[in-house]
Amino acid sequence: MDEGFREAVLRVVRAVPAGRVTTYGEVALLAGRPNHARQVGAILYGLRGGEVDDVPWQRVINASGGISTYKVGSGELQVALLRSEGVEVSDDRVDLRRYRWLGDVE
Repeated sequence: MDEGFREAVLRVVRAVPAGRVTTYGEVALLAGRPNHARQVGAILYGLRGGEVDDVPWQRVINASGGISTYKVGSGELQVALLRSEGVEVSDDRVDLRRYRWLGDVE
């Protein structure tokens, strides 16, 4: 995987504020690679060690507002983390009209 794209993805995800969410596709767009949503998912899936601590991966959801992690137990963890930030999750879905972040990335 292109290391520059990986770093851009991590920079975008780190910019998502607590209490807000964005989608894999929006992260890809902001990272400069439209149509690379699956690669964003792969990058977030592959986070290990201390990287996870400063990358709020839980704030990235699918385009329909759903929790779509394939890590065993991570779906429940993602829901719990989002709820702890004040995001309402109902039936493993987030209201994107209310919580979507499309903001700026430095």
